[in-house]
Amino acid sequence: MPKFEVREFITFAIVGVINTATYYAFYLFGLKELGLVYMVAHFSAVILSMIISFFLNSYVTYKVKPTLKKFLIYPVTQLVNIAVTAVLLYILVEGFHVNSSIAPLGALIITVPVTFIVTGKVLKAA
Repeated sequence: MPKFEVREFITFAIVGVINTATYYAFYLFGLKELGLVYMVAHFSAVILSMIISFFLNSYVTYKVKPTLKKFLIYPVTQLVNIAVTAVLLYILVEGFHVNSSIAPLGALIITVPVTFIVTGKVLKAA
């Protein structure tokens, strides 16, 4: 099992905050300035912020050289995040009767470390 790197994890979390802000800025720009319908603005913002996230996580978080192969595999890390979050939300809301407004916060406790591990494996792969 790979050694847990605290610096990497903290940097990963910071990149996540930057990525969220970037997504939202792109979303609002597409929506308000370009006049895109909200779904087009959303998917455009997701793609642009994911590209930025890939390079930030490659260069800053994991200090690895980005490659085309890693770039093409990187979206899988987000699919893992979405799937794990959905399962945890269901368990928290339906199984433990956690309020659906705060359940995503509980899911973060699991999803951030899981996504960190999966992203590290993808980006550190040869």
